[in-house]
Amino acid sequence: MTKVPYKINLSEEEIPKYYYNLRADMIEKPEPLLNPATREEMTKSELEKVFCSELVDQELDNSNKFIPIPEEIRELYKIYRPSPMIRAYNLEKKLETPAKIYYKFEGNNTSGSHKLNSAIAQIYYAKKQGLKKVTTETGAGQWGTALAIACSLFDMELEVFMVKSSYEQKPFRKNIMKVFGGNVTPSPSDTTKVGREILKINPNTSGSLGCAISEAVEVASMDPNSRYVLGSVLNQVVLHQSIIGLESKIALEKYGEYPDIVIGCAGGGSNLGGLMAPFVGENIKGGRSSRIIAVEPSSCPSLTRGKYIYDYCDTGKITPLAKMYTLGSGFIPAANHSGGLRYHGMSPIISKLYHDGYMEAKSYTQSSVFEAAILFAKSETILPAPESAHAIKAAIDEALKCKESKEEKTILFGLTGTGYFDMLAYESYLEGTMIDHVPTDEELNLANLSEI
Repeated sequence: MTKVPYKINLSEEEIPKYYYNLRADMIEKPEPLLNPATREEMTKSELEKVFCSELVDQELDNSNKFIPIPEEIRELYKIYRPSPMIRAYNLEKKLETPAKIYYKFEGNNTSGSHKLNSAIAQIYYAKKQGLKKVTTETGAGQWGTALAIACSLFDMELEVFMVKSSYEQKPFRKNIMKVFGGNVTPSPSDTTKVGREILKINPNTSGSLGCAISEAVEVASMDPNSRYVLGSVLNQVVLHQSIIGLESKIALEKYGEYPDIVIGCAGGGSNLGGLMAPFVGENIKGGRSSRIIAVEPSSCPSLTRGKYIYDYCDTGKITPLAKMYTLGSGFIPAANHSGGLRYHGMSPIISKLYHDGYMEAKSYTQSSVFEAAILFAKSETILPAPESAHAIKAAIDEALKCKESKEEKTILFGLTGTGYFDMLAYESYLEGTMIDHVPTDEELNLANLSEI
């Protein structure tokens, strides 16, 4: 067999022409979003008050397996896609493992992450609808950056509410958003009603994605020419990110490879959902089989320690209810938690698959994650984002298991982005000041968390 190159690069013509809707192949579908006032299933017309019309259609579509990617979107994807599939030969050598390690690198664009895949799609549909402005939240800043880039391509106004702790820890992220025309506000803020209410209860809060979502939705709801767009969690976002998994499958098949293990970091679930989509689809249909592993931070452990119930998607309790693994809409990760992956819940798709036994979940402390990140950087010369490093840590652990068992398994993980805007976090780790905060059961207060 021909030796697998370091990089497997697809041609522009091989960019998928369709998104893959995993829900169409799921035996049991994710539970629907509910109206928080009536507890009835959200209708298309209700969702259209918050989201773009075509995105609502994608959100509700449980039957169409393939959704066409408009040519305008594919042309913009060509700026940075297809993204490379890389064989981690140097990491394999460093670990002395018989395992074959591959990673799909999504950091080769200015946003530095996979987020641009959905940002371009969502702004395309917003522009097509004739809207003038979108609002959003962002945690570590990757989604806000991606959306600012997409808005600049379509001449769309953008209002970003950035989690306050990230706003303070990552000053260059907000400056990039401003370069591309985005307006950035630390959340919670005194510019919205819900923000003022949150600050009244806790003036010193470091913020959370749930807080930022509440503010973004409130602002969007006040303007008929504006809509809210979300960077993770929702079905439509997982759908757009399926391009990652589809390209991965094509690239590996060129060299007769298929992953025994697929690993992705998990915050809201979009990159993991996109990477694993075609592989878990094969699992469901009884084709080739892969272990699917979701990796999350110990400081925000929604899958590994949360409850599978209906909960609010935001802290202000103004968004629809979603059936998901959750720590409660009021949960706020410790301020010293680095990077993203700080959402209190998990994608309904990921949650359902995990609940039904189609995937596993692990959590790690941030110190162990940064240790893995530095080992990876020294081996592969890419400085990974803290979020991506969670997947790296799990991949290293699995490769070391193969070293012990002498099994030549094929491991695929998602390198979702670069860490060049996370240097304060790296500095904290290198100087030994990083704190690993794992919330106690009392802090999580799950005993009082019940179905809404």
